Amino acid sequence: MKKILLILVICLPLLLTACGSSRPTTAIKVNVTDFAYNPNEFIVPAGQEITVEITNNGAVVHNFIIMKAGASIGKDFDEEDAANEYWKVEIMPGQSTTASFTAPSAPGEHLIVCSTPGHYIAGMTGRLVVVSE
Repeated sequence: MKKILLILVICLPLLLTACGSSRPTTAIKVNVTDFAYNPNEFIVPAGQEITVEITNNGAVVHNFIIMKAGASIGKDFDEEDAANEYWKVEIMPGQSTTASFTAPSAPGEHLIVCSTPGHYIAGMTGRLVVVSE
């Protein structure tokens, strides 16, 4: 019995820490490489102001575009797709920037993309999940 209790005491904090990453946040930190966002999924509360701190560790200009809910993108990002942007920020190579936006008021999923030519098709995407509080 003491062994079980000891195991629970040791494991419970680890489990709780692991579960904490799926909670909504109003502060996002993103590292950008040449073809990826890290992390690439973000859970935010509906209607709240969200602060995004992005560092571009890549060699070219990148952007972090949150698409409107339900928007789909063709083979590569083009002008038609740009009409469905919800929010966008551009980051120069080797630079960091901080910007804010108000999360959509309705819960749902939003695609995140980079519109630098060839990056969307290469898989530079992410997901913003808006949840009600």
